[in-house]
Amino acid sequence: MSVLVTGGAGYIGSHMTLALLARGEEVVVVDDLRTGFDWAIPEGVTFARGDIGDVAFLDQVFSAHKPETVLHFAGSIVVPESVADPLRYYANNTVNSRLLIETAVRHEVTHFVFSSTAAVYGMPGDEPVRETADLRPISPYGRSKLMTEMMLEDTAHAHAIRYAALRYFNVAGADPQGRTGQSTKGATHLIKVACETALGLRDHLDIFGSDYPTPDGTAVRDYIHVSDLAAAHLDAIGYLRGGNPSIVCNVGYGRGFSVREVLETVRKVHGQDFDIRTAGRRAGDPAMIVADGSTARQKLGWTPKYDDLPTIVADALRWEDRLRFRNLR
Repeated sequence: MSVLVTGGAGYIGSHMTLALLARGEEVVVVDDLRTGFDWAIPEGVTFARGDIGDVAFLDQVFSAHKPETVLHFAGSIVVPESVADPLRYYANNTVNSRLLIETAVRHEVTHFVFSSTAAVYGMPGDEPVRETADLRPISPYGRSKLMTEMMLEDTAHAHAIRYAALRYFNVAGADPQGRTGQSTKGATHLIKVACETALGLRDHLDIFGSDYPTPDGTAVRDYIHVSDLAAAHLDAIGYLRGGNPSIVCNVGYGRGFSVREVLETVRKVHGQDFDIRTAGRRAGDPAMIVADGSTARQKLGWTPKYDDLPTIVADALRWEDRLRFRNLR
């Protein structure tokens, strides 16, 4: 029995694939390579190139490899873009997820781990945020992910499939061994953009909003190392294989850093200044969101190893160096 990873050639998916291989799993990656990279798929992994919106393609892959577990990373992730083009987000994140879930049920998959997001909370107000907080997403991105959580919940009541929905906070960093990292051109993740600017790959960085009700006026987020996130998925697989019920978990460290604090950390780790400018707020961005990650720690047994902002930044900077010198994009 194999583990099928959608979006396995992308940022988080490629880290997940490495973690699965290290544990001796049989891995099948499904990716259309619109935002992923074929070089990010390591040896020993079966690769099926195609769109998860193509049911005939999915049926062929599931029939050939008979996955026991599906890890679903494929999707669109840029909040302001979702505000500008909501229908594309509902098509890619919600409609395609429904087709994938339906295919998994048809092929008797027993475990499903879903890449959800803290954006399902919207602007919660209370920090840190627990899974029991009201779900009030303020962007089509957040709503599209919440809809998929709802589909999974209803499907698990009706069929013999159990799931874990992991609500990520702000994922950053890169593989500590330098094997993969965030490689998409034009990415909007703060730490990646800051590292690119520090290395001269962008001429400046914009702070989107300096008038939030936070200590320094800039937005506050809980940044999690991508390798710790992959480890949480391994723990979720183990949890489901242990016969436990479906679960929803936050995955974050429980500590927030403002935009200005992140940029100062990049300056210190890199050792040089770079051009920072102030712009208006972006649509769909809350002022602050920090995780209560106790459920993942207590029920999944998740134990983070890289809970340190300078470490996250250092790994991200090393990856950007690798990208520019080896022309991997």
